[in-house]
Amino acid sequence: MKNNESAENYLETILILSQRLPVVRSIDVAVEMGFKKSSVSVAMKNLREKNHITVSPAGYITLTESGKEIAEMIYERHNFLSGWLISLGVDEKIAAEDACRMEHVISRESFAAIKKSVADDFSF
Repeated sequence: MKNNESAENYLETILILSQRLPVVRSIDVAVEMGFKKSSVSVAMKNLREKNHITVSPAGYITLTESGKEIAEMIYERHNFLSGWLISLGVDEKIAAEDACRMEHVISRESFAAIKKSVADDFSF
């Protein structure tokens, strides 16, 4: 399934927040991403319609199986790519920014090949 970068960023953010907070709400996502609550509400509606999240009557956001799969894939890519770039001597902030862009465009095949090649030489 082809996803857009914005949706992937929202799903990744929900995953990260769910690891830190007992419950995730739209306001938490808005604060974390630095967006207006109205923008996040529209995004949450779109993610609900694509069945990537559920929202309880109390406003608690939960990733569905498909949403969790996408979020975990993007989060793994981000962590791996930023760690790799840092190990190559790239400044942490720049590495994180570059990884954030790269994580959305790299194919599964290319990421797996890089991961396999790099994992033998580096540990992060």
